[in-house]
Amino acid sequence: MSVPVVSIPKKSLLRLGLQNTESIHYQLTPEELVQDTLRIGEGVLNDTGALVIRTGEFTGRSPKDKFTVKDETTADTVHWNEFNLPIEPKYFDIVYKKIIDYLDKASEFWVRDCYACADSRYRLNVRVVNEKPWNNLFAYNMFLRPTEDELETFEPDWHVISGPGLKLDPRECGTRQHNAAIVSFKHKTILIAGTGYTGETKKGIFTILNYILPHESNVLSMHCSANMGKDGDTAIFFGLSGTGKTTLSADPNRKLIGDDEHAWTNDNIFNFEGGCYAKTINLTEEKEPEIFNAIRPGALVENVSFFPGTNKINFDDASITENTRVSFPLNFISNALEPSVAGLPKNIFFLTCDAFGVLPPLSKLTPGQAMYQFISGYTAKVAGTEAGVTEPKPTFSTCFGAPFLPLHPGKYAQMLGDKMRENKVNVWMVNTGWTGGPYGIGNRMKLKFTRAMITAALEGKLDNVEYATHPVFGMAMPVTCPDVPSEVLNPRNTWADKNAYDEKAKYLAGLFTRNFEKYADGVSAEILAAAPKA
Repeated sequence: MSVPVVSIPKKSLLRLGLQNTESIHYQLTPEELVQDTLRIGEGVLNDTGALVIRTGEFTGRSPKDKFTVKDETTADTVHWNEFNLPIEPKYFDIVYKKIIDYLDKASEFWVRDCYACADSRYRLNVRVVNEKPWNNLFAYNMFLRPTEDELETFEPDWHVISGPGLKLDPRECGTRQHNAAIVSFKHKTILIAGTGYTGETKKGIFTILNYILPHESNVLSMHCSANMGKDGDTAIFFGLSGTGKTTLSADPNRKLIGDDEHAWTNDNIFNFEGGCYAKTINLTEEKEPEIFNAIRPGALVENVSFFPGTNKINFDDASITENTRVSFPLNFISNALEPSVAGLPKNIFFLTCDAFGVLPPLSKLTPGQAMYQFISGYTAKVAGTEAGVTEPKPTFSTCFGAPFLPLHPGKYAQMLGDKMRENKVNVWMVNTGWTGGPYGIGNRMKLKFTRAMITAALEGKLDNVEYATHPVFGMAMPVTCPDVPSEVLNPRNTWADKNAYDEKAKYLAGLFTRNFEKYADGVSAEILAAAPKA
């Protein structure tokens, strides 16, 4: 067993209840964690030297099995809903004892000290205790890495304790089924049992930061990517999966601050993480060169298949899951900004893939409209393979990250609105979806046009052009844009049947209105006034 210069924190682990401290692998290097994974037969190397593993039964998060302990700390502060599911304190205690007993009986387990938040003022020290070495490699890749000097005095603020092989008894543990992720703000601990999916650790820490920073520090936490131009101008990109968030923020002409989780303080933007967790389905070097070339020694690739008889990954194969992933340290990206802290933003982009073909490819939002769209968190996915499904499927995810927001959405939206006004930020909505008709009739917006519109916005080339108002959604649409045909800028003009467009626009407006009803009581009159006019 390899132990670095820094000693194993036995006393701290004993306080957790772990007695078998001789079984600990502490603060191993990525190379050692890869070798441990190969030794126990739970991974293989691909042709570029990356570690390829399977996460087992779960290849994605299980939102219905994520619980927050409802106690004196959270009862009146957490916005209890279909994502913030309460669990009684007694069940946390039961699961805690089970997972500690389970790890104590294990022949070995892996411990890592790391931290979140690149701005030292908000640094959150995290100790991760893992049954599996590849889960520990994920923590190395995704969180920020203390120096050896910092490890000498490291004290964890939070613990993540993970036992994928522990199957819970739902009747005894108060859970829905044999797996669970349980957050206790009182104990500052996240318990993960019965699932090996690495993203549960990442999103568990994101969830607690979405509580701590806005509630305790008046700092806005955001599910977004961010980059910085040569002149130091910062841009933020919000968007759900499939809208182009990673693709559009990975601009070779701009420094990448981060691809997923950030905070907005009074004087900066900073990344929560020290790595990237990118989808790899249909990955090509041509479309995503930075991600493609990051799949090398130290990267952890999940749930992919190889071409028969080789160790070459078939990125088009979704037979295990559509949610194939790779994690790697941020410095695997050639233009990453380190430390990942940048100045206040000048532009915010809300990315949506509107498969109904209704929303403009680019539009400018008022503060009220921005907050309304932020709370709505809209995108529409194309019809799946299910028989008889022909219409796109609308998805609304509050603040573009509903499963990870413990507070009322109005809190995050109001903070965004206040910061937009204070800093005079431009807010744009970008439709990376369909034009000329809905999915099945129209065509996907060309990536080169989307890039040109974003570049024009970033460079101030849309500051003085003429705008038209969308008759239903009310946002301002530029009449002209450099390097983009004017006819594509107004979506109605791209439809052959203008009446069909009008009907589809009213239909989509109705979906927005019905979705927003559940938030109406917690938002301002300005936000309510920004609703579409069906």
